[in-house]
Amino acid sequence: MKLNQLKPKPGSRKKSKNLGRGIGSGKGKTSGRGGKGQTARSGVALNGFEGGQTPLYRRLPKRGFKKPNRKLFAEINLGQLQTAIDAGLLDAKKEITEDALVAAKVVRQKWDGIRVLAKGALKAKVSLKVSGASESAKAAIEKAGGKLDLIVIERKPVVRKKKIA
Repeated sequence: MKLNQLKPKPGSRKKSKNLGRGIGSGKGKTSGRGGKGQTARSGVALNGFEGGQTPLYRRLPKRGFKKPNRKLFAEINLGQLQTAIDAGLLDAKKEITEDALVAAKVVRQKWDGIRVLAKGALKAKVSLKVSGASESAKAAIEKAGGKLDLIVIERKPVVRKKKIA
């Protein structure tokens, strides 16, 4: 094979559309972009725009309330905790704290605290010190002979600036 014999695979190369070559071509004058205005130019961002009609996201009812200072907890299941103990990532004889769970990469981040949930089974006798736990998780830890201490999250006082008259 020689360089002059090289050809692309049939059907892999498509001829580009000739734009702006007279009205007879079908893509002349405005090159298929219509008239003037925003959409005739590049960088158009009209997501959610419905032609002057009230957009769907404004027509649908809004429900509920999102507390602006709500707490976000990292969650861990009892099954994940048992798996980490079996793998040797955590020592069941020592107290397991939130920082120990993050260091062992059982949870990625502790956010505003770590909350224990009851999915899975816990066989090891552990001493846990976390921000929260479900009632069934507390019962499962105590049933396994373990101990659970809950950390009290101190709320930061809201500082409001006084208006100067």
